[in-house]
Amino acid sequence: MEKKNYGASNIKVLKGLEAVRKRPGMYIGDTNINGLHHLIYEVVDNSIDESMAGHCDKISVEITTEGSVIISDNGRGIPVDIHPTENISAATVVLTVLHAGGKFDKDTYKVSGGLHGVGVSVVNALSKKLILKIDRDKKRYFQEFEMGIPKAPLEEIGVSKKTGTTIEFWPDDTIFETVEFQYDILAKRFKELAYLNPKITITFKDNRVGKEETFHFEGGIRQFVEDLNKQDAITKSIEVSEKIEDIEVDLALMYNTSYHETFYSFVNNIKTIEGGTHESGFRAGLTRAIVKYINSNANQREKDVKVTGDDVREGLIAIVSVRVPEPQFEGQTKSKLGSSYVKPLVQKLTNEKLSKYFE
Repeated sequence: MEKKNYGASNIKVLKGLEAVRKRPGMYIGDTNINGLHHLIYEVVDNSIDESMAGHCDKISVEITTEGSVIISDNGRGIPVDIHPTENISAATVVLTVLHAGGKFDKDTYKVSGGLHGVGVSVVNALSKKLILKIDRDKKRYFQEFEMGIPKAPLEEIGVSKKTGTTIEFWPDDTIFETVEFQYDILAKRFKELAYLNPKITITFKDNRVGKEETFHFEGGIRQFVEDLNKQDAITKSIEVSEKIEDIEVDLALMYNTSYHETFYSFVNNIKTIEGGTHESGFRAGLTRAIVKYINSNANQREKDVKVTGDDVREGLIAIVSVRVPEPQFEGQTKSKLGSSYVKPLVQKLTNEKLSKYFE
């Protein structure tokens, strides 16, 4: 059998967004329906980041009959001036360079869901076509891309009385197993975002089926837990919002007659399906506060009964949302928070506030 030479020519270098198209799963988790929806989430998360920074209160998402998605916001608009090191428009840099974006600058975004900085450029790489429109500085700008590559430089196309960013993209059907977006999955996510960000209004329209919904919840996560309750409530909802050191903690809970627990946790609006240190801190603080209350108010016979965390969580409906400047996640898809310092902060806050509530 002939031996094949293995030399420098065998080392493949993937430049720019070519790496994303070659190994999309490394950036969006997979190429099935979850990865497809992740494209929309990445763009919407950028708009939410603008909202968290105090510059955006309206987001619209529209699925067209032609298979594209149009996402618009009324934020500041992506910067259009020439980037100091790349020598092209900053907007083009954001759309074509991995790890590029304002998320790495603490002066631009204190907290951000797009920490890894690969969001919009990955969407661009995995789209057959993407159209960018920016309203900024009383002007409107336009740029078109195909498979992540600009067809022409960013162009000024007119005047504008508003500000914001609009991105329309067509997912690449040669990469994804399906390019059919599912309304119900997307609507559920936008509803969550509206609960977590009570100042924002998200409009979602699907032209394929003629359906449209608007999500806006001034009651925030307290309204979230109340709306999640499907049984007879046995307590009123409790909400705690406080900033500890450099993190913001929002939590809400109530109890009903169910034997099951309903629990959702978020970090910088990212749903942490696998939990993490914020979730374990809340659970520990909740258990400690309730056990302390029982021991202080129970008679001798009741004090002999050992109360476990499972007992405390029966019938619990809870939301824990934290905003952390530089969270450490396990994996690019951010399903579990790993920042160890968050747990004792959340645990202490939960224990103290609930203990005071029980007094």
